[in-house]
Amino acid sequence: MNPDVAWPIWSRERAQRVESALDRALPAADESPQPLHAAMRYAVLGSGKRVRALLAYAAGELAGADPGVVDHAAVAVELIHAYSLIHDDLPCMDDDVLRRGKPTCHVAHGEAMALLAGDALQTLAFEVLAKAPLPHTQTQARAQIALLATAAGSRGMAGGQALDLSHVGDALSLSELERMHALKTGALIQAALRLGAGCGRMLDRTESDALDRYAAAVGLGFQVVDDVLDVEGTAQSLGKTAGKDAMQGKPTYVSLLGLSPAKERVAELRDEAHTSLFAFGARARRLNELADWIALRKN
Repeated sequence: MNPDVAWPIWSRERAQRVESALDRALPAADESPQPLHAAMRYAVLGSGKRVRALLAYAAGELAGADPGVVDHAAVAVELIHAYSLIHDDLPCMDDDVLRRGKPTCHVAHGEAMALLAGDALQTLAFEVLAKAPLPHTQTQARAQIALLATAAGSRGMAGGQALDLSHVGDALSLSELERMHALKTGALIQAALRLGAGCGRMLDRTESDALDRYAAAVGLGFQVVDDVLDVEGTAQSLGKTAGKDAMQGKPTYVSLLGLSPAKERVAELRDEAHTSLFAFGARARRLNELADWIALRKN
């Protein structure tokens, strides 16, 4: 890939790349059991910002990775993300009817099939990652799988969702809110970056710490922007139900800080993300561009 290519072209090409890789990884819609595979493909393909995949590819470039190897990491994190969205939207969770501009998976395919689709996408993510031709030892390959498992489990994304559900109607402190979203949103974002970088040369401790600081900043920034857009956006612009957090009494950065201070926090986190990458120089171009895009996005 030409390093001089403009951000819109790079991001579009990488999004198309992971879309094709996802299509290949998923079972065909006409393969038995057809209803399950149709639901899986419905939830994954044809929509989504592919933020986590883009982060994996950008971190892979930072580490000089072969994009063909990073495909495995990018697909794995997108499958985990898609499974989490299916389950988050279920009646027993957030009970939502709109996701990525179309009916949620359980509305389109039934609650039972949606639940199974989420389960199957989660396991498929680990199958794809396990097959990655990593340029490292078998021990390091196992560490990649363990990293994704931790990010998706009770000490990561699932744990964050549990905290989110248990705090509906509660007044949280800023540190409590940040802790919740570090698990719910930040853990998988950090995993995407680590997995992508792990497809290339081994980073030293200083570089790994810098990448983790970047992950913390963009992960939290992504969530604060989400909270702002939940107030300012529409269902049409967001592709999901707007104002849902307020209706459900969920604590958000806007409800805790106010709209203007929340936007100021986004700008601070964007600066933190850029600062964390100084030592990488030009190699961090795509990560810097992603930090800008995450902070300035409108959906």
